[in-house]
Amino acid sequence: MKYTGHVDTFAEDRLPEPHLMPELRFALPELSYPERLNAASYLLDRHVASGNGGRRCVLAPGAAAWTYAELQAAANRIARVLVDDLGVEPGNRVLLRAPNTPMLAACWFGALKAGAVAVTTMPLYRATELRHIMERAQVKHALCDVRLRDDLDAACAQFGGVRTACFGGDELDALMRGKSDAFDAVETAAEDVALIAFTSGTTGEPKAAMHYHRDILATCDSYGRHVLRLRDDDLVCGSPPLAFTFGLGGLLLFPLAAGAATLLLEKAGPEHLLEAIGGHGATTVFTAPIAYRTMCASADRHDLRTLRTCVSAGETLPKAVWEGWREKTGVPILDGIGSTEMLHIFVGSPKEEVRAGSTGRAVAGYVAEVHGDDGKPVAPGTIGRLAVKGPTGCKYLQDERQALYVANGWNYPGDAYRMDDDGYFWYVARTDDMIVSAGYNVSGPEVEQALIAHADVREVAVVGKRDPEKETHIVKAFVVLADGCASDSAKADELREFCKSVIAPFKAPREIEFVHELPRTQTGKLQRYKLRER
Repeated sequence: MKYTGHVDTFAEDRLPEPHLMPELRFALPELSYPERLNAASYLLDRHVASGNGGRRCVLAPGAAAWTYAELQAAANRIARVLVDDLGVEPGNRVLLRAPNTPMLAACWFGALKAGAVAVTTMPLYRATELRHIMERAQVKHALCDVRLRDDLDAACAQFGGVRTACFGGDELDALMRGKSDAFDAVETAAEDVALIAFTSGTTGEPKAAMHYHRDILATCDSYGRHVLRLRDDDLVCGSPPLAFTFGLGGLLLFPLAAGAATLLLEKAGPEHLLEAIGGHGATTVFTAPIAYRTMCASADRHDLRTLRTCVSAGETLPKAVWEGWREKTGVPILDGIGSTEMLHIFVGSPKEEVRAGSTGRAVAGYVAEVHGDDGKPVAPGTIGRLAVKGPTGCKYLQDERQALYVANGWNYPGDAYRMDDDGYFWYVARTDDMIVSAGYNVSGPEVEQALIAHADVREVAVVGKRDPEKETHIVKAFVVLADGCASDSAKADELREFCKSVIAPFKAPREIEFVHELPRTQTGKLQRYKLRER
């Protein structure tokens, strides 16, 4: 029987059926891991044991930096509270609720060290959303920032049976003071589930993606090592919450794997990011394309000399944004595509290999192809479905939608791409964002990239609108204009003609609707399905 360190095997018992599991590849020597593995020990304890416990590790504005030894001590005390006071057993799910703070990082490590499964939630989730997560993951324990306890208490009252402890002046802090700062991490298996991450809901009901302890290290040893290439003197900051796997990898896993430091920001809007770079000397930034576009306008007012690496993911990066940021800062943005299901970025190139407008090539350790509807590779330059295999893969928690994501061992993230002769991938659209209009296939994101290059356009989303008379679709654009611009028919005509000057006229939007904002998830992803519903 395969070894497991879990007493509660709820997560492992609800993995997909074998024929729906992704085929995992461990083609690089660094992707070979022992059978028994606790990711927290590698990311945290390893540095202290090697004599680097005094290095800075986690920072927050207005607070003293935590060293690796201090983060380890906090995580160990939390693990002891979970086991001794909350009764957590290995394999239990522990819900974490807080903004990006050092204490959230400590709670995440404490949960893993106790052998639990971390279920980190978005800080803006309300009681209904939290209850759904509790029900899906059968959560019985929770750690929460005291400022966010009201919705958690309401969710617990509805779901029932959840033992909670709040920090930030409440019971967890008092319990920690009475605990030893020594705790030996539970000897979990490499294939024990370490975290359950809920997708951000860009296409409807969120799905619960499970990842092993081994997966956590694999994303560090693939994207982190071969593309990001952090040094131990780097300081990372960014906007995505740690509940979003883009943020977990960028702001916690990658810096700690490299022995670097992370700056966790509770407020991480574009201006806050610019202030963090200038005020703290951050070298690396993780954020979404819309933030880079916004930061371009005020980059001149900040000292960005320490900045050397910028990473974008979450949605397609328009070429105009890439070029504008490069012109302002001299730093190229590393575009990439990742997913909650794959844990982090699996297509994206290092700085010296970046091509403007391209997502990049397959990350070392992964293989990526473009498939036709028959599941076979298509010729270079042909549009098809992106297909990926590597050391991580989609493992939904008991969800029939697994069959939509994984087929014949391949992961299909739901994106239409074309690959050139050099192996670079060029984004076309989400497969459900392809618009068939008057017999032509139109990529919504291609139209968006054309419109976003106009100086008066701040944000744009393009979808297909049903034309019942002709039983087809028309291209419709929802546009957020820059401040002071008139949202009238003349402006719509101007944008339409501008679009026709950039791409084929048949792709230009037939309708343009001006809106004050676009629907987005809490992680900044555009929710085009809500615009279609309108």
